[in-house]
Amino acid sequence: MRVGLRVGLISDTHGLLRPQALDFLRGSDHLIHAGDITGPDILAPLAAIAPLTVVRGNNDRGAWARDLPETAVLRLGPVAIYVIHDVKELPIDPAREGMRVVVSGHSHRPASTERNGVLYVNPGSAGRRRFTLPVSVGELLVDGEQVSVRLVTLDVK
Repeated sequence: MRVGLRVGLISDTHGLLRPQALDFLRGSDHLIHAGDITGPDILAPLAAIAPLTVVRGNNDRGAWARDLPETAVLRLGPVAIYVIHDVKELPIDPAREGMRVVVSGHSHRPASTERNGVLYVNPGSAGRRRFTLPVSVGELLVDGEQVSVRLVTLDVK
């Protein structure tokens, strides 16, 4: 029996929404896309799965991306999640602002680390493979004030 909320994480699709990524994200209570979408066709299938929080990446240009925010805050009960494409451009001190999690993309490298009580998560890139980096997605499991993360490498050719 599942307790709490499942937040699916995806980033850097670069115009390619893989069926394996959609399969992993199904069943999420909420989705976060951390930017570099590079086309409006990516968002509708994600929004059909669950409510979607999305931010603009450095490659999201054109009229379709104009209204996408550069950052977003998602609050799930006592847990605040800050979303930005490039964590190096963070305009706030997440711990001071009460954020429990920062979700970012940009590097194409899946990673999770905790500093000063803030969990920093990058689900990696779910789009076209870059160099030898994995194609990956992730999830946050939020149960009250507790948050855990799982990063998954997708089986793609």
